[in-house]
Amino acid sequence: MPLNCGIVGLPNVGKSTIFNALTASEAQAANYPFCTIDPNVGIVPVPDERMDRIVTMVKPNSVVPTTMEFVDIAGIVEGASKGEGLGNQFLSHIRQTDAILHVVRCFHDPEVIHVAGTVNPLHDMDVINTELLLADLDTVEKRRTKAEKAAKSASATPAQKSEMSALTKLLEVLEAGKPARVADLADDEKLAARDLFLITMKPHLYVANVDEAGIEAGNEYTAMVEKRAAEESSDVVRICGAMEAEIVQLEPAERTEFLEAAGLKEPGLNRLIHSAYKLLGLITYFTSGVQEVRAWTIKRGTKAPGAAGVIHSDFERGFIKADCYACADLFTYGSEAAVKEKGLLRSEGKEYIVKDGDILFFKFNV
Repeated sequence: MPLNCGIVGLPNVGKSTIFNALTASEAQAANYPFCTIDPNVGIVPVPDERMDRIVTMVKPNSVVPTTMEFVDIAGIVEGASKGEGLGNQFLSHIRQTDAILHVVRCFHDPEVIHVAGTVNPLHDMDVINTELLLADLDTVEKRRTKAEKAAKSASATPAQKSEMSALTKLLEVLEAGKPARVADLADDEKLAARDLFLITMKPHLYVANVDEAGIEAGNEYTAMVEKRAAEESSDVVRICGAMEAEIVQLEPAERTEFLEAAGLKEPGLNRLIHSAYKLLGLITYFTSGVQEVRAWTIKRGTKAPGAAGVIHSDFERGFIKADCYACADLFTYGSEAAVKEKGLLRSEGKEYIVKDGDILFFKFNV
């Protein structure tokens, strides 16, 4: 199952427009609040020029890119943590995602209604972040009340003590108005906190939805978002949802022409997907042959047996070794045979940490 990103924000900031462009799907986008109630889900190929080059060189029978899942979650309003605007339902959808893409309106258009009556990115960011934080605070307070008695008993287990310690630290940062992800938790405390499914513990990326003029140059609104994001150690991606919605309707040749005319190297959606991929700490490795070229997603820092396991559990269980070389070497020397001649194809064992862009061939025995 691909890792997923929940797209959140106030109503009418462009979430569904961006989702539609990402997935080329038909999530409903309209000019009124709560247009999206049930979350829309789309699985999106991760664009990768390296894979395109491998395919050109190998000419396989089939090609399978790696993917990410995006979830378009209904607009959140002030009071969502207390149930306003069906908030509890929407917040439960966010808890099930791996990361949060927070869309912020950074354009002025009198034809598009703003739920607060005026465009103010900082206010919008505060509303969403506060509601997510309050939802987590409620979760932690309730769990702490239950955990405190068990942790204080003479028969308390190490796991119960770790949970109580984690809850105390989390409560401290949340009450200070900070997200759970900044809490300084030890490894055992992180493990204890995992089943809380805290929303503000998730990786977070701001998506500044701009007009065409703001894509490269930015504007007064993006300056506000970027300053606040820097203070939170978060990243920002600028994207023009309206333009992206147009681009995905074009044929490939027309798309290239459109981008060149706009002075852009690639669609903003590509930048967004790559940023989300990075946010989740993911990398790609490839398997390559005449039958199939395929990209595989793993967490950065994964060792070779774990990387093999994403193909099939038998590969990990019976792992012997992995023949490995960098795709950059393939591009430099033109073929796998040439890579071998240069001595750049290696046999790696169980402790090898797979690198982004590796081409791997696993040997196993079960």
